Amino acid sequence: MISRRNLLAASGLGVAALSTAKAASFGNPDEPAQGAINAKGPGNLIDPGPQNPVIASQFPAAQSPPATDVGGMPMTWASFNNAAKRIQNGGWAREVTVNDFAISKEISGVNMRLTAGGIRELHWHQAAEWAIMTYGNCRVTVLDAEGRPYVADVKAGDLWYFPPGAPHSLQGLGPDGCEFVICFDDGHADEFNTLLVTDWLAHTPPPVLAKNFGVPVETFAKIPLHNLWIFQGEVPGDLAADRAAIQKNAPAPTHPFIFPLQSTEPRKASATGTIQVADSTNFKVSTAIAAALVTIRPGAVREMHWHPNADEWQYYIKGKGRMTVFNTGPNALTMDFTAGDIGYVKRNYGHYVENTGDTDLQFIGVFRAPRYEEVSLSNWLAHTPPKLVAQHLNIDEETIAKWPGDAPGVVPKAI
Repeated sequence: MISRRNLLAASGLGVAALSTAKAASFGNPDEPAQGAINAKGPGNLIDPGPQNPVIASQFPAAQSPPATDVGGMPMTWASFNNAAKRIQNGGWAREVTVNDFAISKEISGVNMRLTAGGIRELHWHQAAEWAIMTYGNCRVTVLDAEGRPYVADVKAGDLWYFPPGAPHSLQGLGPDGCEFVICFDDGHADEFNTLLVTDWLAHTPPPVLAKNFGVPVETFAKIPLHNLWIFQGEVPGDLAADRAAIQKNAPAPTHPFIFPLQSTEPRKASATGTIQVADSTNFKVSTAIAAALVTIRPGAVREMHWHPNADEWQYYIKGKGRMTVFNTGPNALTMDFTAGDIGYVKRNYGHYVENTGDTDLQFIGVFRAPRYEEVSLSNWLAHTPPKLVAQHLNIDEETIAKWPGDAPGVVPKAI
C-alpha cells in the first residue's frame, strides 16, 4: 500500500521519525496512533510468549494490522482447513455453521467429497441448498414440489440449487469422483442432521410401509437399520438412460436446477479481473440464494463496496488475499485468506479484497437473497456533485472528476 508513511520510510526517515508525527496524520486518524509504524517503545513489536509460528505466518495482517485498523469487530475469518471431517466409505464431509463461526447467522457451509460411485444418500433439508462444484463430476437428482423429476451431471465451476424440502441425491462420477461446497440459507443448518430416507423407513412399522408402497411386508426385511449418509455405490451409467428411467410420463421442470457459472459472460470484466453472477435473473430456480464468482489478478483489488440486501458468505477457491471490513464505530478489521478459507461480511459493511499473491485470487460470494446487489464507493462519489465531495475530502474537483464512475468491480494496483 502506497502512503505518505511508505514514501517517508523509503526516503530514509524511517520509523523513528514517523513516530513523532501527529496521531491524526495521513492514513491513521486515531488517537492514540495504532499500527507497527507508530510503535515507539523498544521491543514492543516482539512477541516473546508461546506461539505457533506456522499458523502465525499465515495471518500477517493479524500479526501486524494496518495502522488504519481500529476498534473491535467480530471475527470475519473461518476455514474448512481446520474443520473436522466425518469420513465414511464413499466420501467425507466437514462443515462450518454459526456454532463455529458466530458472525455467520444467515448461511452455513459444507465441504464434501464423494468418490467415483460415492453416494450422498437420498435426503431433503428444511433450508435451501446451493452448491458450487470445485473438482470432478457429480450426478444430481431432485424432485420438485410439483412432482417433476430432474437428473443432470455437473462439473467444476457449475452450480446447483434445491429449494427447501426438495428431495435429492448426489453421486460422484468417474474417473475420480468430485468435491464441492454447499451453502444453506440458515446459519444453523447442519449437514450431519438431515432428513434421510433410510432413517424414515427404518423407523416406520413394516405394515405401514407395505400399505404405502403396495407390496408385501417381506419386501422391507433387509432395509438398513442405520442411515447410510455417505456410502460407496456403483459408478452411474449413461445420463440419458437415467433420464429415461425417471420420467415415467411426468412433466419436466420449468427451469433447470444446475447453472454453468464459470462459463457464463462476466457482469464485470477487465485486465484486472472478472465478476460472474448467478441469481434469480439468470438462474431462475435459485430464488433464495444469489452468488458472485470473483477473480482478481495479482496486485489488483476488489473495489471498495458494500451489499445492501444481504450478508456475504465467501469461500476462497484459490490464491491468497487480504480483506478489510469497515463498520460504524469506527471499526475496521483486516484478515488474510487462502484456499479453503471462509470470509463473512455483514450487509452494508464496507469492504475490499486485495490479491496479495502472485497468482489469480478467486472466491465465491454467496448471499441469502434473490438478486445480487452491490454499491460501489467510487461510483457513488463520482455521481455526487464534485464540489460537495471536495468539501468532504479536501481533494480538488479536477482529481475527483477522474475517479471511475462505472463501478469497475476489480481495479488495478495503486499507481
